Amino acid sequence: MNGNPTPIRIGILGLGRGFMLALPTLAQDPRLSLVAAFDRDARASTAFARDFNAIVHNSVEELCADPAVELVYVATPHEMHAAHAAAAAHAGRHLLVEKPMALRLADCSRMVDAARQAGVKLLVGPSHAWDAPVLHARRLIAQGAIGRVRFITSLQYTDFLHRPRRPAELDTAQGGGVVMSQAAHQMDVARLLAGGRARSVQAVTHRWPTHANGRAGACEGAYQALVQFAAEGGEAGPSASLVYSGHAGFDTDAWMDGIGEMAQTKAPGTHARTRQTLAAMVDEPGQEAAFKASRGYGGVATGAATPAPAPQVHPHFGPVIVSGEAGDLRLTPRGLWIADAQGERFEPTPLPETPRESIADELWRVLRGGEPPLFSGEWARATTAATLAILESSAQGGQPVAPAYQCAPS
Repeated sequence: MNGNPTPIRIGILGLGRGFMLALPTLAQDPRLSLVAAFDRDARASTAFARDFNAIVHNSVEELCADPAVELVYVATPHEMHAAHAAAAAHAGRHLLVEKPMALRLADCSRMVDAARQAGVKLLVGPSHAWDAPVLHARRLIAQGAIGRVRFITSLQYTDFLHRPRRPAELDTAQGGGVVMSQAAHQMDVARLLAGGRARSVQAVTHRWPTHANGRAGACEGAYQALVQFAAEGGEAGPSASLVYSGHAGFDTDAWMDGIGEMAQTKAPGTHARTRQTLAAMVDEPGQEAAFKASRGYGGVATGAATPAPAPQVHPHFGPVIVSGEAGDLRLTPRGLWIADAQGERFEPTPLPETPRESIADELWRVLRGGEPPLFSGEWARATTAATLAILESSAQGGQPVAPAYQCAPS
């Protein structure tokens, strides 16, 4: 640690699944301290207060006004991000906002403006662009390891639509579906490795029922997108092909050494079991909602906070290959494969001491080191614009859409 060694004091808005995915880092990294929370679920709040000796507040406003809170982590449902981020900024609190940043660009700008006017830092994520192998690839690209980047291929096949969901998570208008919920990961990775400035997006999205209850009817379950980036001087730059399916067919984790998205060992046949579990729930009113709630803090499916073992691999978001004029980079949960004129070689990405340590690295670098955030509000607004362009292009029959607010990474 350098500068101020005091841990960053974090208040949590929302103790659901998003928070649970970040919890191992937030709870175990000595640079971070969980001091307060607000959640409408009394069970989650009670468990959080007990496990962290923390204050549990009765409202968003009360948590944001707590002088013990230095940074507010907004992990509430997508449609609430803008209002909750604005409340925290107005209270003078730094911000970490879960992706997607917001549902509309106007809300993204409202968040950026609120943070700027309050003089607080706004970071958005963590998306999988925060993963150590992605940052490793960015360093090698900057060093010229594969020459000028020409195109990027990103694939992800998951069981997203067959996991227990709240109704809003299956309604595009409320931020549901795989475009609003998942495309920010792929778009963030592609933008980071291709220079950031998307010039056009052409896309096709797909909706079809996942089973008899037709749960995919109000949201997208799959998409294909072609993103063209700008290069220095405004000339044509790299392109990226982004493909996602959440219909629980093929599992791209089979191509990632059997490692799941959150760096867990994944058993073959997981997608089939997910389908079977959900199919058994749909005939029981309230069962799916109850199971979804159990995956939040204090639930049966997750239990109380316990130390996670030291990571053996890194998180990922499916196969990613970066093709340059002098070679290719393939990202894996263990590091990077480099294929060029000299042959093929593997460069491991060093393992962290705690899971998803890059979250704490970024927060510490910004709030204690005084450096500008890589994943700033402006960066996330550009990612949101490019993500919304997927929906807009598909609605226009695949016509190219030029996303607004594009920017290069800092």
